[in-house]
Amino acid sequence: MISRSPASSQQLARETRERFVAATEGAIVPVANAVRERLAALAGMTTSVREMQQHRDDYLAFQAQGSNWVPMSQTAWRKALGGSTQGGSTGGLRLELIGDEVVETSILSSRLAQSIQDKAQFELNDLRLRIQHLEGTSELDAKDVLKPEALARTLVDQWLAAGLSRETWTRVQDIVQQRLVDVVVAAYKDANAFLIERGVMPEIDLKSFVRRTGSVNSSPGALGGSFARASQTGTTLPGAGAHAMQGGFGAPPGSFAPAAIGVGRAPGRAGGDTPVATGGSPLVMARQRAQGVLLNLKRFVTARIGGDLSQMRAPGAQGPGGSALAGSGVAGGGGGGIGLAAPAFAAAIADAEAAYQAMASQYVVGDEATAIHQTAAELRRRTSELKKKAPTTADKATVEIVALMFQAILAEERIPFSARVWFARLQMPVLRVAIAEPEFFGTLQHPARMLIDRMGSCVMGFDAAAISGSALEGEIRRVVQVIEQYPETGQRVFKLVFDEFVAFLNKYLTQSDATQRLMSVAQQVEQKETMAIQYTIELRKMLNDMPVREEIREFLFKIWAEVLAIAALRYGAQDEQTVTLKRAASDLVWAASAKPNRNDRARVIQDLPQLLQRLRQGMSLLGIEGEPQEVQIKTIGSTLSDAFLSKTEAIPPAKIEAMAKRLANLEDFVTDEGDATDLPLDAASIELLLGVDAASLEIVPDTGTKVGEDMLQWAHELQVGTWFMLDHNDRVSQVQFVWRSDRKQLHLFASSDGRSFLIQVGRLASYLQAGLLVPAEEETLTVRATREALAKLDANPERLLN
Repeated sequence: MISRSPASSQQLARETRERFVAATEGAIVPVANAVRERLAALAGMTTSVREMQQHRDDYLAFQAQGSNWVPMSQTAWRKALGGSTQGGSTGGLRLELIGDEVVETSILSSRLAQSIQDKAQFELNDLRLRIQHLEGTSELDAKDVLKPEALARTLVDQWLAAGLSRETWTRVQDIVQQRLVDVVVAAYKDANAFLIERGVMPEIDLKSFVRRTGSVNSSPGALGGSFARASQTGTTLPGAGAHAMQGGFGAPPGSFAPAAIGVGRAPGRAGGDTPVATGGSPLVMARQRAQGVLLNLKRFVTARIGGDLSQMRAPGAQGPGGSALAGSGVAGGGGGGIGLAAPAFAAAIADAEAAYQAMASQYVVGDEATAIHQTAAELRRRTSELKKKAPTTADKATVEIVALMFQAILAEERIPFSARVWFARLQMPVLRVAIAEPEFFGTLQHPARMLIDRMGSCVMGFDAAAISGSALEGEIRRVVQVIEQYPETGQRVFKLVFDEFVAFLNKYLTQSDATQRLMSVAQQVEQKETMAIQYTIELRKMLNDMPVREEIREFLFKIWAEVLAIAALRYGAQDEQTVTLKRAASDLVWAASAKPNRNDRARVIQDLPQLLQRLRQGMSLLGIEGEPQEVQIKTIGSTLSDAFLSKTEAIPPAKIEAMAKRLANLEDFVTDEGDATDLPLDAASIELLLGVDAASLEIVPDTGTKVGEDMLQWAHELQVGTWFMLDHNDRVSQVQFVWRSDRKQLHLFASSDGRSFLIQVGRLASYLQAGLLVPAEEETLTVRATREALAKLDANPERLLN
C-alpha cells in the first residue's frame, strides 16, 4: 500500500468524489427522457376518465417543468460536493419531530436510495472503506455525495422545487430506478478502480477488521463504521453475559435452571408443546416454557438424525457416507461461516441470499399480499435446493428448521409488511450462523435470536403506516444490511448490531418533545426524593448528640429535608435562596434549644419573625399552605416558648456553627445511594414541586402493597420497546415501555392513543403480579416460530430430511 501525506490523501478523496459526481450527473438527462416517455405512454392509454385526465396533467406538467428539473438537479448535485466534509459523521441520526411533507419526501428519496443500496452494496462498502482509510475517519459524513441518499434526495428535492408533484414521482419512480441504478453502480466500480490504481487498499480483507478473541478491532472504518463505533465505546463480544434467556417479550434476561422443568408434555397441544413447569412466578414459568420448546426440538431432531446437531458437527466428526465435517463450524464457538469441507454448500447459501435480496428490492408498498406470497414461494424453493446440496443430515435438518421458522415469521401479519421484508432477509444469515453454531437451537440467548426477538417485540405494536418510512424501519434495514455485508463474522455481528439497536431504541422511543418533558419531570422527582432521603440521613447525624426537642427533629426530618431537596433541585444547591433555607435549619435548632442567657433570649425574640418567615417560605415551596402550615408554625412556636423556660444545657455556639457550615455544603456529604421508594408521586405534587403541568401524564404511584422479590426483579429488567396490555382504572390500553429512570424507580409507558403512564417500581411489580400489566405477546418471535416449526415437523416428520 502506497504511503502518502494527509494532504495528498485528502486530495485523492476529493478527486474520487468529483469523478463520482461527474459520472452520475450524466445520468440525469437520460432519466428525464425516460420519464417523459413513460408519462407520454400513460397519457396515451385508454382508462377511466379520471385516470386519463390525471395522466394528461402529469405529462403536461412535466413538459412545462421537466426541462427545469434537469439543470436544477445537475446544479444541486455539483453543489453537493461542498457538503461532503472530511470529518466523518456530524453526530449521527437526528431524532426530532418533523412535518408530514418532510416525512413524505424522505420516504420517496429513501426508496430510491434503497434500490441503489441493494444493487451496489458491495462496491459501495469497499469504496467507503477506502475513503475512510484515506481520510482517517470511522464513518462517512451524513451528507457525503458517495452515499446513495445524497443523490436520491437531490433528485427528489429538485423535482418538488421545479413544481412537480409527489404523486407524479410515485408514478415514474420505477423508471427512475431502472435508468439510474446501473449508472450509479458503474460509478462506484469506477471509483474503486480509480483508487486501486493509485494503491489505495488494493485488497480488502474484512476478516482483519474483526478479532476472533475478546473485543472488536478498533481500527478506523472497521465494518463500515458499525464495528468501529462499538469499538470506540468499549463494546466487547462476550457470551451470554448480561443478556440471558428471555421468555415472553416482557420477560427479562436471567438464568435458567433445567432442573426446574418437568419432562412431560401438557396434553392437547401441538408438537411445539413445552414441558410441564413445576410452578413459580409468571416470569420463571415463561422462561421454562420457552426453554421447553427448544428441548422438544432437540429431542425431535436427535430421534431422527441419530444424534445432537452440535455433536454431529464437532471437529473431525463423520457425516453420512464418511464425509468429514471438520471445519464446518466449531460447536459452542462464536466462529464464523460455513466450513471449508462444504464449499458448494456455502456457495449455494450465498447464491440464495443474493437472489432473495435482488427479489426483495423490487417490492413496493401497496402490493403486500403478492409480495409475501412470492417471498414464501421463493424461499421454499431455495430451501429445497439447499437441502439437496447439504453435505450432512445435520445440515439438511438445519436448513429445514430455519426455513420453517422464517416461514412462520413471514406469515406473522402483526409485523408490518415493510419490516417483514427485512426480517425475511435474515433467513440466510441465520442459516449460516445456525450451521456454524448449533447452539443457536439450544439457547434463547444466542445473539441472532435476541436481535430478532427485540426487533419483533417493537414492530408488532405499530401499524404499517407508523413503520413505513420511519427511522425505526431505517434502523432495521441498516441492521440487516450490516449483517449481510459481513457473513463470516458469525454471531459477533449479531451481537454488535443488537447492542446498537438497543441504543437506537432508547433514543427513538423518547424523541418527542412531550416525552422528553415527561422524562425530565420524572427524573427530577426521583432526584429530589433521593436527595431528601440523603439530607434526612445527614440531619440525623448532625443532631445525633444534640439536645433537640422531638417536635423539632420531626419537622426537620420529615419536612425540612424535603424543602432543602426541592430548593436545591429548582434553584441550585448554592443558590442564595437555597443557602438561606439551609441556614434556617441551624437557626431553628439553636432557637429551640435552652436559653438560660438573657442575651440569647433577646436575640431569639429579635430574629424570630424572620425565621418564621423563612420557614413559611420553605413549606410553601413544598406545597404546605393554609391550615397545615399554621399547625406546623404553632407547634414550632410552642417549642420555642418552652425553650425560654428550659433548665437543660444549652447547645454550644460552636456546634451550631459547625452544623451551619455542614448544611451550607450538604451536597459534599451525600452519596448517590439509597432507594427513593416512597416518592409522593401524583400530578399535584409534580405541579407544586416542579412547576410543570402534568395533565398529559397518568400518575400510578406506589400504594405500599407488598410484592415478591421476583416481581421486583421482573419490573427492574423490563426491556425498552416491549409492548404490554395495561389494565388501569378499569380501562385496558396497549402501551409500550419507553423509558426507566436512572435509579430504576420510575417507569414510563406510552399508549397507542397518545396517553402516557408514569409508574413507580413497587406499583409496577404489583401490576405484574396481579396480571394488570401483561406482555402483549406471551412468547418471543423466535420461540413462537420454533414452536410452529416443530408442530409442522411433528405432523410430517419426513420433511426434516427429504
